[in-house]
Amino acid sequence: MNVEANRMLRWLSAALLGVALMGGGSTAIAQDRGDLALTGDATCTRCHDEGEAYPVLSIGKTRHGTVADGRTPTCTSCHGESPTHVTRPEGVAERPLPDINFKKGTATPAVERNQVCLTCHQGGERIHWQTSIHSARDVACTDCHQMHTQHDKVKDRVQQVDVCVACHTEQRAQINRPYRHPIKEGQVSCADCHNPHGSAGEKLMVRDTVNDTCYTCHMEKRGPFVHNHQPVTEDCSICHNPHGTNSANLLKARAPFLCQQCHNDDGHRSHPGVLPNARTTSTDALGAVGRGCLNCHTNIHGGNSTQDALTAGRFRR
Repeated sequence: MNVEANRMLRWLSAALLGVALMGGGSTAIAQDRGDLALTGDATCTRCHDEGEAYPVLSIGKTRHGTVADGRTPTCTSCHGESPTHVTRPEGVAERPLPDINFKKGTATPAVERNQVCLTCHQGGERIHWQTSIHSARDVACTDCHQMHTQHDKVKDRVQQVDVCVACHTEQRAQINRPYRHPIKEGQVSCADCHNPHGSAGEKLMVRDTVNDTCYTCHMEKRGPFVHNHQPVTEDCSICHNPHGTNSANLLKARAPFLCQQCHNDDGHRSHPGVLPNARTTSTDALGAVGRGCLNCHTNIHGGNSTQDALTAGRFRR
């Protein structure tokens, strides 16, 4: 065989291999390359390789790619057998998508995509997923999580907030206010207070109530006290906005205006809660307007004073 014939044979072999790969090819050709990340992924990796914009093969660097673990899924465990995607039918210009596609806006319903994940991840912190607000609003697991990447932003304490505020825009503004939890610094994360997979409490709280969640860090406010402040025992968020405010101590408004939302001028009978009608230098006439309630009522979360029976329940020192 001469040199020209050898060259023609090599060109023809390469051309046939290219046609096989573009048209779906055969399993025999795929197996020649072998599995790269997951067991049985050779059929997929003949097209999905390191050159793709979406890092499909990076799944081998995640827990889902730990082949030594018997629980490790395969490509078809999540995406289905997808025969028309593997082998494009004749006469079809564009290759059909996998049976289960996880991209946003896909025809695969969110509940069906989530069921793939819940097949392995049901229970534990996800036991309340089906009754959660995220599930009710058709939020898919892959709307927050990235499977084919070693670095999942939602699991990073610093970057997690970027994933959450993509939908929760009101909280995006609040965490940039002067007084806030150190969320952007990664010292506090959204998941420290909320369980995005659902919970038995309100607002997806990690504990059953708002107060119990707050007490996980602010134990000194738990009590019990001899004299309890009713709003404190009811709900911390009556006075505080945990995501951020323009008032010190995460208060929704500064004193006395916050206090006067519940306490009218009857609390200080000689100190009216309104401005005087005319010019005056009288302290009594000025009343409680513009004053700092906490100057006197220092133990506002609850007091244990028994020294003065008359003022013991007024949360003073």
